[in-house]
Amino acid sequence: MDTTKHDINTLFAQLGLPNSNEQIDAFIASHELEDTTRLQEASFWDEAQQHFLAESLAEDGDWSEVIDELDVRIRQSK
Repeated sequence: MDTTKHDINTLFAQLGLPNSNEQIDAFIASHELEDTTRLQEASFWDEAQQHFLAESLAEDGDWSEVIDELDVRIRQSK
């Protein structure tokens, strides 16, 4: 049974990225997405990160809500 807390900080850790609130805010502020680009297809992810995001969204599992939150936050940062 997976008891991992699924929040933005643990998502960034799962993606192998710095995961303090300040580091997450800096990442979001420095990345943009075109309206037609899906988050998991963004060029700033490596292949493993893209795969994790795509698979998590396809499964509509525990990470989906947090990934959706990240998507919204990046798009709002324009």
